[in-house]
Amino acid sequence: MSPDTASHSPRLRPRGSSQGGLRQYNERVLLQAVRLHGALPGAELARLTHLTAQTVSLITKRLIEDGLLLKQAPLRGKVGQPSVPLGLNPEGAWSIGVKVGRRRLDVLLIDFEGQVRERASTDHAYPEPEQVLHQVCQQVQAFKQRLGPVAAERLQGMGVAAPLSLGGWQPLLGYPEDLAQRWERTDLRQALEQRCGLPTTTLKDTAAACVAELVAGRGRNLKSFLYVFVDTFIGGGLVIDSHLRAGLHGNAGAIGSLPLGLAQGAPDASQAPAQLLSTASLMQLEQRLQAAGLDVRAAGDARALQAPWREHTEAWLEQAANAIALASNSASCLLDLDGVILDGAFDRTLLEALLAHTERALDRYSWEGVARPQLLAGTIGSDAGALGGALLPLYANFAPAPDLFLKVAD
Repeated sequence: MSPDTASHSPRLRPRGSSQGGLRQYNERVLLQAVRLHGALPGAELARLTHLTAQTVSLITKRLIEDGLLLKQAPLRGKVGQPSVPLGLNPEGAWSIGVKVGRRRLDVLLIDFEGQVRERASTDHAYPEPEQVLHQVCQQVQAFKQRLGPVAAERLQGMGVAAPLSLGGWQPLLGYPEDLAQRWERTDLRQALEQRCGLPTTTLKDTAAACVAELVAGRGRNLKSFLYVFVDTFIGGGLVIDSHLRAGLHGNAGAIGSLPLGLAQGAPDASQAPAQLLSTASLMQLEQRLQAAGLDVRAAGDARALQAPWREHTEAWLEQAANAIALASNSASCLLDLDGVILDGAFDRTLLEALLAHTERALDRYSWEGVARPQLLAGTIGSDAGALGGALLPLYANFAPAPDLFLKVAD
């Protein structure tokens, strides 16, 4: 089924009555089971969801008619009739994810399986509100045109990942003095929803990246973990018992603001110790390369570990790894984590090097009285923030609960 021929159905939208609500809930339970476990026959879906075989048969028939499930090739070789696995129809629904970064804007179109179908990226010296709004809506319209009018009706919405303080740290980043004020006057969610005509959800950028890892990466096998993402600024997310924890102000897991030492001196912030983001961010590597007269774009690609960039990258790796190890130790003492997942907006070879340096830095800490968490590489990379944003509308419209980022019990 192509995007242009996919049929539109009112069942793509939440329904209201108590009886309809129960039916919708069961539909979502089945869709979530298929999303997490892959294509399955009806009997296996009944076992996983604890629904009767008759109920599963009725619901899956409707979901096939709605274009949300597809019949796969029959499984043969057993006694009796061959079973027919049911899988998600990739073109059954679509979603758009946006990452508004301090140096780049990313816009993704994903299908019902969560696979990226289209992407567009634009670099900028700093995120200017009006320009960001224009570029996002321009790209949304381009995606709609490529989908065609019928498939575009299956767009579930747009999820936007952005730092909570887009204009913050102005002296450190060299932003215009009034940028923070302009962002404070801009309601990003409301402005994009009005201009682009799609239901829009916003989430902190590193929390959205954490969602992507939780739903589509290593989060399937870890119950509680600290997620660390190295971008222009380093940041993080926190998952406890398979739930993303946002916190009262949406800032849970904001490790970039962790102090790297004890406060001393005057009783005010003038003598405050440096924060993690001032040591372990990608920005510091770019500054090193710039000071050496080298192409700063190498910080994001394989050249970072090649001459003449390598010596500067190695110096940054040692510094960043020591700081990340401190944050990991502190978080583990407080939260008793299963693991720490480390990812970033750069080449995978640099991620491997950062992991190796961080493991060695963790060796320098005493772990007496606390369990040392396993340190793992993230699986998503640069797309994490935008992908996490794009997953939000799909889960809001098709998961058993709108905020469900859970594993289904086996």
